[in-house]
Amino acid sequence: MWYLCVFYHRLLDYRKPEVESLSQLFGVTDSSLDWKLPLHHHPDSPFHFVNLPNEHIAANIADRSILVKGMYEIWGEGGDGEELKEAIMGYPDDRKLPYLSPDSTFRIIVDTFGKVLSFDEQNQRIKGLAYIPFKGRVNLKNPEYKFWLMETDNYGVNNGLPPVAQRRIFFGREIGGADRKLIPTYELKSRKYLGPTAMDAEMAFLMANQGLVTPGKLIYDPFVGTGSILVAAAHFGAITMGADIDIRVVRDGRGPDCNVWSNFKQYGLPSPVGLLRADNNLPPWRSGLKEMFDAIICDPPYGVRAGGRKSGGRKLLKGTVGPYTVPDDKRSGHIPSTGGYCLAECIHDLLDLAGRMLVMGGRLVCFYPVLRDDENVEVQFPEHPCLKLVASSEQILSSRYSRVLLTMVKIKPYSDEIGEAARLQHLEFKENHLKWLEEGNLVHSSVFGPADPQINGVADSKSFKEGKQKYRGKYV
Repeated sequence: MWYLCVFYHRLLDYRKPEVESLSQLFGVTDSSLDWKLPLHHHPDSPFHFVNLPNEHIAANIADRSILVKGMYEIWGEGGDGEELKEAIMGYPDDRKLPYLSPDSTFRIIVDTFGKVLSFDEQNQRIKGLAYIPFKGRVNLKNPEYKFWLMETDNYGVNNGLPPVAQRRIFFGREIGGADRKLIPTYELKSRKYLGPTAMDAEMAFLMANQGLVTPGKLIYDPFVGTGSILVAAAHFGAITMGADIDIRVVRDGRGPDCNVWSNFKQYGLPSPVGLLRADNNLPPWRSGLKEMFDAIICDPPYGVRAGGRKSGGRKLLKGTVGPYTVPDDKRSGHIPSTGGYCLAECIHDLLDLAGRMLVMGGRLVCFYPVLRDDENVEVQFPEHPCLKLVASSEQILSSRYSRVLLTMVKIKPYSDEIGEAARLQHLEFKENHLKWLEEGNLVHSSVFGPADPQINGVADSKSFKEGKQKYRGKYV
């Protein structure tokens, strides 16, 4: 059945992938859904019709989604009041009458997109629906049924919103709606423990939805930081685990009452089963341990606010180079040494970790930075033989840069042969990426890798710092 899906007008590229992921979470087997636009609407419009098996699934998607404002059973639509009336009167009575009974309570809500109606104008719109035989009682606070009259503005109005060729009016019954208290409850400004790369609450919950997080699933973040992504996963009932190369983050925080654990206590959420000091380049998992995570959800370091680091890179103790043993008298306050970790290597290690450690059908959800200098050049995303890309959603950061949320699903078991194929695939990807950058698309960026002095192991700290200074402040 077709339902009207009304989105919040933000993160436009993320809207359909989130709904499609949630549809699979609630039992829809198709990997993609059927969508269609209302008459005269632009693709960026918040109004889309989506075909779903039943009302129960539509309600579950709307209730769980971050970007869906509501799902509606549309009784009629039209370009004006008369056309709307004709459509509503023609809607089957057996679909309308169960919600118009005398023992029911209801409320009619007027909503607009691209325009603002006064209180009197809203009342006039409601009075214009007198031809609908409502027999129940009005209850504004807690009605049994909510009906929505939604209206878009005329085409050509200079309001900066997606154009509509002509005014469009929808009337329908609400199937489900977003939890409007969720994001304010978890917003970062009220969070106890924050770092410079903390993921904002809205995006963290979106990533959890893309990862199909449900109660009992084991979710892992190898770049846990202050735990924002795991907080969102724990809210949905998941068992969480995280790791970070900076031992000060996972062990100390800013004190006993201001650390990663504090963020979970603040919201009454189950604490992670473990927070590890671990290197994504040298995973700590035993060789026989595999396929344990239901999802890996993370924001890899790509040099905007924090560069990637891996173990090694400098002399730790006088006269010692390479592998070393920390003396007993220095263990308690020891901070392991780290060196530069380029994005290309980081992403390869992350994909290989997902190939090894995800259960079959498990998901990897991670960000990948992209240059926007030449929109005619097709972006090449990293690949792995065990993983299939099912969604990519772009978030524009500046006129030149953006980041893409990649959602991959594990489709085949990992083996040594696949590991070698992944290594060769990574080398080819790295070579093609470098060739593209050498054509003049990127010079001295600290973000993407091959043009970065870190990428080839060159310790050119001067050019690295200049690159960071050149692009600092261009991100939001």
